Amino acid sequence: MGRGRLQLKRIENKINRQVTFSKRRAGLLKKAHEISVLCDAEVALIIFSAKGKLFEYSTDSCMERILERYERYSYSEHQVLASETESIGSWTLEHAKLKARLEVLHRNYRHFMGEDLDSLSLKDLQNLEQQLESALKHIRSRKNQLMHESISVLQKKDRALQEQNNLLTRKVKEKERALAQQAQWEQQDHALDSPVVLPHYLPSLDINGSYQARHNGHDDGENLTQPRAGTLLPPWMLHRLN
Repeated sequence: MGRGRLQLKRIENKINRQVTFSKRRAGLLKKAHEISVLCDAEVALIIFSAKGKLFEYSTDSCMERILERYERYSYSEHQVLASETESIGSWTLEHAKLKARLEVLHRNYRHFMGEDLDSLSLKDLQNLEQQLESALKHIRSRKNQLMHESISVLQKKDRALQEQNNLLTRKVKEKERALAQQAQWEQQDHALDSPVVLPHYLPSLDINGSYQARHNGHDDGENLTQPRAGTLLPPWMLHRLN
């Protein structure tokens, strides 16, 4: 028959309790050593007997280093938990504040739109009216400012276009004057190059500078000074006459 299952409760017999403590303590220390060797784990075991006697085991006898590591881990874990708890609490509070503020904004929006006014008192309605009048005043001021700025911009554009138009007008006039002057010069050159008809009282000269008289095919002394009508004068003599 196998052993029966031991009921876990305090052993009332002092002697039996002491014997059980000694056996179990030795087995616990043995198991701690085995797990440290087999699994390459750092193990620290502290046991206080009922009389306050200390029994301990640590891997490579580094109890202080293991305890310091335990304290750092416990402190950091406690800080993380505390920060998480604080963060959750702060976020919850912030969410409640934002939710309440959103509700107030929605209610004010409905009031500004003329809705849900039955719950407002006379004083609340007066305050709402003042807020609307102030808002309309700011809106009109901003609208007038934008209109003045737009008018100023249009006036600047108009002045720029007027200046550009005046500049183009001056250029066109200068071009017309230049074309008219060029046409006048061409007309004068054409007049200088065209043949000139001599008056009837001027005698025609030959290339030797002598007078020529033509009267029905024979020379007459009386007609030496009478030139033939329609005699042409070369251009170079025209300059001489002028």
